Amino acid sequence: MTERTNPETGEITETAPVAAFLASHLNGRTEEELSTEFHTLLEAVRAHGKKGQMTITIVVEPPANGVESAPLPIGVESAVKAPKPTAVKSLYFLDDDGLPVREDPRQMAMDFRTAPTTQTFKDA
Repeated sequence: MTERTNPETGEITETAPVAAFLASHLNGRTEEELSTEFHTLLEAVRAHGKKGQMTITIVVEPPANGVESAPLPIGVESAVKAPKPTAVKSLYFLDDDGLPVREDPRQMAMDFRTAPTTQTFKDA
């Protein structure tokens, strides 16, 4: 626990460290899930050389039926934006109908034929 001083009243109160809360939430299951997501993010950043992001949100709801002494429902949500590999691109031309084609429609086509093969060799 850490101490905090209220600037208006000067009263000293104890505060719970958020890291300790995350570590104990749902008997440690939340911390395990967050750690797994964090390491997945680290690996993706290293593999792709791009930045990523992890957002942890603590959601606190008011007590049920407005009863002051009722427990507070608290949940932890996370979102990971891991980098992905850059998609491979290929070059295309647009034909007269606006459709993508692999060969340049403005380029004249040349007929190629296979040269005859021979088994004779010239001595130099």
